[in-house]
Amino acid sequence: MSYSFSVRGATKAQAIANVVEKFAEIVQAQPVHAEDQQQALGCATVFIDLLQEDDTQDVAVSMNGSIWKAETGIRSTAVTVNATLVKKE
Repeated sequence: MSYSFSVRGATKAQAIANVVEKFAEIVQAQPVHAEDQQQALGCATVFIDLLQEDDTQDVAVSMNGSIWKAETGIRSTAVTVNATLVKKE
């Protein structure tokens, strides 16, 4: 199962909160992602936290990932995180 989404926040904290909210929606729609939720959110937080503080910019985050779970356990997993400062809307 795979996912892809983008969120924005006026601050780094708001962007992280928006990622957490969006990932919760993904877990509800695709329960297998409860298996990689903690790791994916950890990656997003680390990359968002690397950005400088800038009140004149929004924080845009895009994520995509996948997980393949067989009867014997997880066989494959991936996550991509892009966090960037962008012009405020």
